[in-house]
Amino acid sequence: MLKHDKSHVTRLQLSQYNMYISVRKQTTIIMIDFISAVAILMVIYGVASFVLNKSKFVKNLPFGIPALAVGVVVLLVSSFIVRIEAQQVGVLVKPNGVDETELKTGWHLVMPWNDVHKMDKTVWVYTCSNADGEGAKNHADAIWAPTKDGIKMGIDISVSWRINPDEASWIYQNVTQGNYGGINSRYEWLEENVVRTKLKSTLALSVSNYSPIEVYSTKREVIQQDVIERIKKEVEPYQIIVDQVDIREVYYNTEYEAAINNKKLAEQEALRLIDVTKQKEELLKQARINKDIAIQQAEGEARALEIKGSSIAKNAKIIELEWINKWNGQLPTYMMGEGEGVMINLSK
Repeated sequence: MLKHDKSHVTRLQLSQYNMYISVRKQTTIIMIDFISAVAILMVIYGVASFVLNKSKFVKNLPFGIPALAVGVVVLLVSSFIVRIEAQQVGVLVKPNGVDETELKTGWHLVMPWNDVHKMDKTVWVYTCSNADGEGAKNHADAIWAPTKDGIKMGIDISVSWRINPDEASWIYQNVTQGNYGGINSRYEWLEENVVRTKLKSTLALSVSNYSPIEVYSTKREVIQQDVIERIKKEVEPYQIIVDQVDIREVYYNTEYEAAINNKKLAEQEALRLIDVTKQKEELLKQARINKDIAIQQAEGEARALEIKGSSIAKNAKIIELEWINKWNGQLPTYMMGEGEGVMINLSK
């Protein structure tokens, strides 16, 4: 419980400290902007007082020259101050070359004969995909890599990367802007010539260890982790930091996918035929069973009749016994007489 309270206090203090730093930075910015605005007003006032004092309309505007001098000095000093944002790192370029010490976030005094190039140190996401609207840039189509069976698989993949802020001066000196143009030309060159190139090589090495089915399903996470470990080492000489690699989609080429579909259809048809054969075999078995039952019943009935006939032949009284067993105890209503055509009604 005590540890929980201490960590809570630590988080609270850290939050308050960050808020204090943020407020302090904002206050500094406001103060510098205010001083610059006052300096501009002083220069305007000094120039106006000098011009008007020379004219015949206004005489003796006070503190004109001092205001002009102070305003110019303040503007000159403020022009030497360079502000580096939290998302940036500064590269100081001197007349004799690039300074290897980067300018971190904050305010820096830079001499007018030097120049400062601000470089973005935030995370960039480079996506390779054939699908529209997936964040892919021009020429950033999906990457195709061969499996251990020699079948190429298409892979949509995204890489989260950023420059090493401690080596921004090296990147500024050694990475060309190419033909891209714009303030982000170096980053675009790095994406096309380093990130994508290393992605292709690392994916090829990793995917080549698995079959197409494994790449498509069971080994996707393993391949993704392997690519992360490989590409981090590959881009390190270019002062690039890779934070994350995400495999977004995996798919077969058109011919192989058609072959797989045809194979699956054939397998399904074979399974259907097997089921039909099994059903027919079951019907045939049942028919044989029914036939055997009928034969057994017929043989039993024939044997019974044979035994019964033999018994009757040996003892004629059996017929009379059968008649008596089947008699319901009632006498017939009519009986034929001994003469022809005579019928006697026994009920009267």
